[in-house]
Amino acid sequence: MATPINPKPPKQPPEAQSHQDSTAIIQVIERAALNPDVDIDKMERLLQMQERVLDRQALMAYSAAMAAMQTELPSIAERGQGNNGHYATLEDIVDTVRPIMKRHGFAVSFRIQTQERGIQVTGVLMHQDGHREETSMLLPADVSGNKNAVQAFGSSTSYGKRYVLCALLNITTRGQDDNGETAASVQYVTRFQAGQLKQLIAACPPAAQEWFVGKYGDAEQVPRNDFDKLRASLQKRAYPSAQHH
Repeated sequence: MATPINPKPPKQPPEAQSHQDSTAIIQVIERAALNPDVDIDKMERLLQMQERVLDRQALMAYSAAMAAMQTELPSIAERGQGNNGHYATLEDIVDTVRPIMKRHGFAVSFRIQTQERGIQVTGVLMHQDGHREETSMLLPADVSGNKNAVQAFGSSTSYGKRYVLCALLNITTRGQDDNGETAASVQYVTRFQAGQLKQLIAACPPAAQEWFVGKYGDAEQVPRNDFDKLRASLQKRAYPSAQHH
């Protein structure tokens, strides 16, 4: 008669294992706290261990929720009109992503700091389990179009918010006549080409940078078919004096 083989217990998901680890550490701390002879140094090490477990648990929850949310985020229609073409407005981006973020436990906030070199806009993406990610962008005041100081500050701030929000959520934009039907067949620029575009964008005036982020979101999201024409256009905006030599 064959000896029955005991089946292995089902493997627990990482989230469940992390929760068990945290619970076990808390129980150890509780028991140690009741012991008047407990070593304070050991208690501090246990507390540090618990913090690391909780941080890891929060990061895993953040990553899982982000992966799920990415499948629901659509590309945003470019309904804003600027000097350099159409772009997705901050209002359209926020109105589109806010309910999706809420379903997956995310919220976003911004910090605006005035510095000597310009305005720094920092976006903070927070998850309900405690983990957060942030990205910043330093912008000069946008004085294009004869803006006054207040208008220049507002324009740069709005542009910075759009940029960091698109970066945090990996948002792409599209023309109003594009229903996303061709997105699956689009081939994007190579990493080297994206690097070339980033260098040119950094040298462009704020208005051109604003247009680029509104249209593409990020250099890696530029269709390969747009590269040559876009590079030439950015070179003219980044180095206008060089076009006359």
